[in-house]
Amino acid sequence: MNYIVFDLEFNQSLNSKKENKNLTNLKCPFEIIQIGAVKLDENLQIISILNKLVKPELYTVMNPFVEEMTGITIDMLNTEQPFQEVYKEILEFIGNDKNILCVWGACDIKELFRNIQYHNLDISPISKEYINIQFYASKYLNCPKGTNIGLKNAAELLNINIENKFHNALNDAYYTAEVFKKIPKKNINIIKYDVNKNMKPTRNNTEKSILDTSKLIKQFEKMFNREMSEEEQKIIKLAYMMGKTRQFEIPHSDN
Repeated sequence: MNYIVFDLEFNQSLNSKKENKNLTNLKCPFEIIQIGAVKLDENLQIISILNKLVKPELYTVMNPFVEEMTGITIDMLNTEQPFQEVYKEILEFIGNDKNILCVWGACDIKELFRNIQYHNLDISPISKEYINIQFYASKYLNCPKGTNIGLKNAAELLNINIENKFHNALNDAYYTAEVFKKIPKKNINIIKYDVNKNMKPTRNNTEKSILDTSKLIKQFEKMFNREMSEEEQKIIKLAYMMGKTRQFEIPHSDN
């Protein structure tokens, strides 16, 4: 049995403020632009790695927040293969042996299957069994109930050697695998992901209402009793839009 530890980077739409339009495709609000994966054997030794950039078809202009965070530019992506071709390499990398997917937070599971289905590809070769390593790392490191530790903080607390930057899919997959090696395995439960239950498209209410950005920022300024910087305002607006897509809603089945 193998463990497929993977991480994804996404691009998303740039909404048109002038025309008050939401340009997000609700069937695929987050388009995969990079997949990084580390395959571990049953002894948690690395046996192969995968690192692929993906040429976008839905969102062909880079969201500036995504570009700044990942360092990935549209010029880098335009020379790569589209998802349909990359998916063949993903399946070849996974192979035919029994495997369990491992992720840092279950949203990557959701978006992987969403992208596969959007392109009308066969999801049956992909394991539906997964481990949310972030959940167990948070418990092991005694995080307050209901909170999850970030990957960088977990790696630092577990004395994992950090040589490469985060928010790169391969690097994050590698660090996730290293965290997995450090936490006890006896209480880890393997969850089965319900593809049909979690593939319901996000409802689009943008025709009925629009975001009052000024009120949103003022609410944060009231909560923190200070003015929000320009950078903080950008982060707040991005977090709001990402939250509306329900990307981070996952089945609450871990105990």
